Amino acid sequence: MIAFGPVPSRRLGRSLGINNIPHKNCTYSCVYCQVGRTRSFQVERRNFYAPEMVLKEVQEKVTKTREFGETIDYLTFVPDGEPTLDLYLDRTIELLRPLGIRIAVITNGSLIWRQDVRKALMETDWVSFKVDSTIESVWRKTNRPHKSLQLGAILDGILEFRNNYSGTLSTETMFVRNTNDGEENLTSISDFLGRLNPEISYLSIPIRPPAEKWVRPPGEEVIARTCQIVGQRVDHVEYLIGYEGNAFAFTGNPEQDLLSIMAVHPMREDAVAKLLQKASADWAVVKGLVDKGLLINTEYKGQTFYMRKFFRGDKLTSQ
Repeated sequence: MIAFGPVPSRRLGRSLGINNIPHKNCTYSCVYCQVGRTRSFQVERRNFYAPEMVLKEVQEKVTKTREFGETIDYLTFVPDGEPTLDLYLDRTIELLRPLGIRIAVITNGSLIWRQDVRKALMETDWVSFKVDSTIESVWRKTNRPHKSLQLGAILDGILEFRNNYSGTLSTETMFVRNTNDGEENLTSISDFLGRLNPEISYLSIPIRPPAEKWVRPPGEEVIARTCQIVGQRVDHVEYLIGYEGNAFAFTGNPEQDLLSIMAVHPMREDAVAKLLQKASADWAVVKGLVDKGLLINTEYKGQTFYMRKFFRGDKLTSQ
């Protein structure tokens, strides 16, 4: 199946997925990958599906979706491998344009040092790059790239792409306990993202069965600290930990508003107080959520932050 969905996405609204790469053809074999270890390790771009075939399947999905009165915000290349391995990605994007729907690509960025890949991605409306580390040894441990790839060339390619791209650029960083969640790596990533200046940076943790059984998410305090460190260099930072909803919106229900906001971003104590004042509520609301085990507080650089409690034991809690 090449076209699937549309599915709800906090990043892209209603997204119709395009699986333009056969299962696990990839440049990386990330330790946390939810679809398992890479089966076909490669860096050479080639033709997998004819662009006309992709167009036909997407057209059929779009037609059926619209017949049911559903909307599609993005056509998103998000395969079980690396989408830029597709030699004819640019031609496929060209064929999809007349459908009148914005086009997105979620890529690990490993081939962005290639001019032809940068040219293809220039034709999109939204691109997400994976930035799990900017330190060579940490990158190799976390993403387990093809041996021919060089981190410096990838980071330079992302920066060069940014200089000429007119669409929306985002980044995504997956943190694994005792792997890429150290202070040095957090600071290095933050410095790079500050130079890159993406519209938004997403921070995530493993929430589905990973490729390697030893993979675990960092603790909540590490997640909160990470968001603050990155937030010092990037204007818009969000968690991407499986929660959907009306983040950062005031709806008149202070409990739900706090839980929605803190599912994607920790809140300073003064910000919590301001929201409660807006809702004509008092601190008992926060105390009640803490007592129920739904919120925790943590200290960072002399400030108290409140955030969703994601874990009970080693399991992620649901909203």
